[in-house]
Amino acid sequence: MEPITILIADDHTLFRSGLQALFESLGDTAVVAQAATGAEAVTLAAQHQPDVVLMDIQMPDMNGIEATRRIVHTSPHIGVIIVSMFEDDDSVFAAMRAGARGYVLKGADQDEMLRTVRAVARGEALFGPAIATRLMNFFATPFLDTSVPLFPDLTDREREILDLIARGDSNSDIARHLHISPKTVSNHISNIFNKLQVADRAQAIVRAREAGMGHSKKSEIH
Repeated sequence: MEPITILIADDHTLFRSGLQALFESLGDTAVVAQAATGAEAVTLAAQHQPDVVLMDIQMPDMNGIEATRRIVHTSPHIGVIIVSMFEDDDSVFAAMRAGARGYVLKGADQDEMLRTVRAVARGEALFGPAIATRLMNFFATPFLDTSVPLFPDLTDREREILDLIARGDSNSDIARHLHISPKTVSNHISNIFNKLQVADRAQAIVRAREAGMGHSKKSEIH
């Protein structure tokens, strides 16, 4: 049997080296490339066409969610597994929407990692026990807890701006509406993109509208 070919995408050299050592010690896996940035991961995935990509979320140049989306779009046969420290619902669902077929926490043991890699290489989708529990709890919840704000990592002002973005307001519209400078609006939007792990305005709008924001009438500018 041909070994499972793997691309490791993570900006921490030590973590990449550890995973490579693990896979090289086995008979059925082979690391074909390593990437230190999201953009590099996209390029190397297209070049090497690995069976599996192990993808971190937070990386320079392009976050892992956007890199996953691009890889799956151009090479849908490649199975992407998110390997991250983050286990919040936003990160998990963003990964699923981007097309990831697996999600493993960095604290997982080697058996879980190997089980996920082998399953995804067979064309299956597999999420680790901790993530599976979060998914079950999310879908088992009969109502939304309104005491918890949407996107809790955002400040009140950032949520206000995200809602205006989702309504279709431009930066200048938002600046006039909130009586702040366009530069301040740009700074807030940059923070929002970083916190939501999105690459651009379109992705932010999708995330916001999926959460129920921006559905009211477009704000009137006086």
